Amino acid sequence: MYLPKRFQETDRGRIERFMQQNSFAVLVSVEGGTPVATHLPLELETGAADEKYLRGHLARANSQWRTLQPEAEALAIFSGPHAYISPRWYHELNVPTWNYIAVHAYGRLRVIEAGEELYALLKRQVDKYESGHAAERPYRLEHLPPDFVAREMRGVVGVEMRITRLEAKFKLSQNREQQDYDSVIVELEKTQEQNARAVAAAMREQRPAWR
Repeated sequence: MYLPKRFQETDRGRIERFMQQNSFAVLVSVEGGTPVATHLPLELETGAADEKYLRGHLARANSQWRTLQPEAEALAIFSGPHAYISPRWYHELNVPTWNYIAVHAYGRLRVIEAGEELYALLKRQVDKYESGHAAERPYRLEHLPPDFVAREMRGVVGVEMRITRLEAKFKLSQNREQQDYDSVIVELEKTQEQNARAVAAAMREQRPAWR
């Protein structure tokens, strides 16, 4: 993606936390010269030698997985909070812009069609998202009838991307002077819009050092 140096995030820990917190991604590959995309949750996991992987699953009826070429590079796009920035918030004449956070992950894909590996992948996903709800009896794959699980698993395929490259853009008004930067935060925090307030929080965390 277009990535000016001032907006480039290089802190790997911060990038990975963002991917984990905003795991509903877009998986993009190319089929016959045409981009193909699927919206899906992708889980960031660590493998041998500290290699990073993205793992998720598609509906078996989704033809994208059948066209994935192991030697071809695919792209996973993670999007976070974003907000309109009005030039009224600056102290000099300027133009509108948009603040946002996005991460692009590139890598090679592998399809997981069946078996214990697919079951383990699905179980990790279910357990992760069920843990976000204070349920006395969380939904667990291991508590379901085996024939039901086997039947439902036939309707999906797993995908695994070994990440070879990450691009992270935290466009948070780092190009503004401190007076304007602080003004943007104040104005974003005035709204009740969740995205705007999340951008303000990210800006407070980011805070560039001014000369």
